[in-house]
Amino acid sequence: MRALLVVLGLAMCGRALADPVFGNPPEVLLGNRLFDETRFAQFFAAHATGVNDTLAAGDPVMDATVTTTVALPGPFVGQSMNCRACHLDVEQKGREGGGGRAYADFARRSPIPDRGDGQTLTVRNSQALLDANLARPGPFFLHFDGEFPSAQALVRATLTGRNFGWLPTERAAAVAHIARVIREDDGRGALAQSFGGATYAGAFRGTDPLFPTNRPVPTSMTLDVAHASDEEIVDAIAAFMAAYMTSLVAARDADGAFTASPYDVFLAKNGLPRAPRARESDMAYARRLGRLVDRLAAPAFVTEADGHFALHPLPFVFGAEELAGLRLFLRRGHGRAAQPGTGNCVACHPPPVFTDFAFHATGAAQDEYDAIHGDGAFAALHIPDLAERNADPAAYLPPSASYPDAAGPFRAVPSAAQPGRTDLGLWNTFANPDVPDASQQAAMAQMICKANAIAPCRRGRRQAARLLAGAVALFKTPSLRDLGHSAPYLHTGAQDTLDDVVAFYRRMGDLARAKRVRNGAKALAGVALRAEDVAPLAAFLRSLNEDFE
Repeated sequence: MRALLVVLGLAMCGRALADPVFGNPPEVLLGNRLFDETRFAQFFAAHATGVNDTLAAGDPVMDATVTTTVALPGPFVGQSMNCRACHLDVEQKGREGGGGRAYADFARRSPIPDRGDGQTLTVRNSQALLDANLARPGPFFLHFDGEFPSAQALVRATLTGRNFGWLPTERAAAVAHIARVIREDDGRGALAQSFGGATYAGAFRGTDPLFPTNRPVPTSMTLDVAHASDEEIVDAIAAFMAAYMTSLVAARDADGAFTASPYDVFLAKNGLPRAPRARESDMAYARRLGRLVDRLAAPAFVTEADGHFALHPLPFVFGAEELAGLRLFLRRGHGRAAQPGTGNCVACHPPPVFTDFAFHATGAAQDEYDAIHGDGAFAALHIPDLAERNADPAAYLPPSASYPDAAGPFRAVPSAAQPGRTDLGLWNTFANPDVPDASQQAAMAQMICKANAIAPCRRGRRQAARLLAGAVALFKTPSLRDLGHSAPYLHTGAQDTLDDVVAFYRRMGDLARAKRVRNGAKALAGVALRAEDVAPLAAFLRSLNEDFE
């Protein structure tokens, strides 16, 4: 806990660690190095004779960084998969078609190693890691479908899973290989040299300091890898990488208020509250802020005299259009009673973090499926109830160690050639016997009850059967900060620009009020946007950008 507080305290600077040049704690630096490590992947295990060898030829998936328009030279060409390939920072800075990233990539869905199983892309758009690991008042989930209850769990599954080329039956081989890399690393590789040349064994043991702090990792996190089990080594990797991920936060001041976006500067210039009061919820703060913004008669706007962007090709401004967008954003709406000119965005994205950390069905899965198979196809899609799913898990659930050849039709990329395949988000993890943690399942039930306004939310097998239908197409709400560095948008990656996103929600709001969104979020029906609202709302969302480097 003490180490984590150090990480959080020093992370307030809001600076990235793609290059180890800032004064960050050694556990964060080691986590950064492990995040960039390319030797944990199955391709390296299959093609290198020793862990310190250079590959004769890299995994082809690393040759390019895929974008929605062009393919850029891959920053890890000649090597194998690592975390950074899908969660970029400044690796493509200055390249036409590239630029900075908020720890996301540029693809609609990220390329992954080809193992001959037909999977060459992730099912979902790469989520930005900026602010992804923030503490929150309710249950903690990572990934769009809530699969992971902690950053450590996410790291363990990723390093030993399909994104790194490992098949469901190969977890033991993955763990053994990863542990071997840690034990036998000689510190001579280019990545190791950029952190001072410490071996992993020495860094984990706490005897070898890491550049540039030249301090060892905290005693509480040390591990003698020569005597530790393979699983203990993977757990230690997960702890260090979680420390790094926790450090990836937007800039804040000493009081914890966000500071770096034009929106934040606008609040400060106008004496508006930048954070909730003690014991005030984010939603209560949003309502209070909305009232104050509506009463703002002579606003002081933000111009480029107040700041500038180095990583965004935009002026650093918050003017009349952005203010109009903020008012749309904060204006609440309720179903058929929603008045035109109502964004209701705040229902799921309350400031200052701009996420409720909950799950909602926004219509994105339906929109993608219907675009391929025709209007109404998603509504007509047969989705099994819990009894039917439990009777044949391999037919409906994603592949796992228990069911390595499972069809996974409801955690899949839709295609014209395979009707019935789509992504149902939380439906895949809730009441799934391969996600057995009871507390995690109880927290998922809470999220489903919240999404469907079910109170009280009871536990038990019977309740799980009732709730599964309410889990259809629920996806976790992301933060909206620094959106300019995480396009394309939505879990489908279907929307290229923020104007496209706003236009999508305008359309989904209309459909929701007509009750034409399957399991649609209650808040969705409160979105009542007009054509003329799209530009100012998108302008406000751009005002949440900041330079994170």
